[in-house]
Amino acid sequence: MTISLRSEESKLQIVPSMHDLAVSVVVPIRDEFESLPPLIDAIANTLKDHRLFYEIICVDDGSTDGSTDLLKQLAQSRTDLRAVILRRNYGQTAAIAAGFSHARGQTVVTIDGDLQNDPVDIPILLAKLEEGFDLVSGWRKERRDAPLTRLLPSKIANWVIGQVTGVKLHDYGCSLKAYRAELVADMNLYGELHRFLPALAFIEGARITEIPVRHHARRFGRSKYGLWRTFRVMMDMLTIWFMQKFLTKPMHVFGLFGLVSLLLGLAIGAHLTFLKIGLGASIGNRPLLILCIVLLLAGVQLFSFGLLAELLMRTYHESQGRPIYRVREVVEPEVEK
Repeated sequence: MTISLRSEESKLQIVPSMHDLAVSVVVPIRDEFESLPPLIDAIANTLKDHRLFYEIICVDDGSTDGSTDLLKQLAQSRTDLRAVILRRNYGQTAAIAAGFSHARGQTVVTIDGDLQNDPVDIPILLAKLEEGFDLVSGWRKERRDAPLTRLLPSKIANWVIGQVTGVKLHDYGCSLKAYRAELVADMNLYGELHRFLPALAFIEGARITEIPVRHHARRFGRSKYGLWRTFRVMMDMLTIWFMQKFLTKPMHVFGLFGLVSLLLGLAIGAHLTFLKIGLGASIGNRPLLILCIVLLLAGVQLFSFGLLAELLMRTYHESQGRPIYRVREVVEPEVEK
């Protein structure tokens, strides 16, 4: 299928094949009973207005307010909606991953289910995607959230994440994003990694950009986010950093620290040996002896961790048939007829 973007009447023109969809819109849902009908209608109306061939995938992540039953009813009455009901609350990352696995479109768009993101921005993201990018992230430039509890922590987190991952975006937390389907297929999600999707995409060699999008104040319910998630975000950020630096070469980090530890242990051991044999001094009650033993043991363990990590990484790539590289395109000379 080919997606062609034309300026005629400021609308996107989609030329689909017989079997493929142009866009899959993934919406993670948890306790959004009031938001569901207007959100689905807004998404559908926007995509129809721009003549896009689409599907909407709503993933219910353990709702307890009646959203599950409502979503089932809507899915049975609409041809453009598919409902994925998870067995319990697994978290937003799992909900997005479930949506990705059920998406059939050439491009995949994620959007929050609380009506704070505006579906009107979806075609704008898709148009930007057609400029050659693999991921287009929304930037809530004029964000309608509490300044102290949401805006300030978000700004700090975005700056820190940008420094650690090297992917400097204004708004990592914006759920409104557009992806090429082949990029989504390469990313495995777990933990709280949904907020690090641009960093994961960068690891896969994706071309990433960011554009301002609309943001509205919450109309129904209450936010599911809080400062208590900060610790988990920090741990996942360290995971992303390690994956970026040492995903295919874990021995480089474990081996380095192991070598330093062994060398320090051997140096201290040589010093203590000289004191004992050369000078006849007592070393049994010296703290350096304990430090020497600890350093030597730590060095051996770190080397062992490095070897195990190398074996695990090889198993990870070979068992899944995943190469350690990603090919963007192959250019070959034209064969004369």
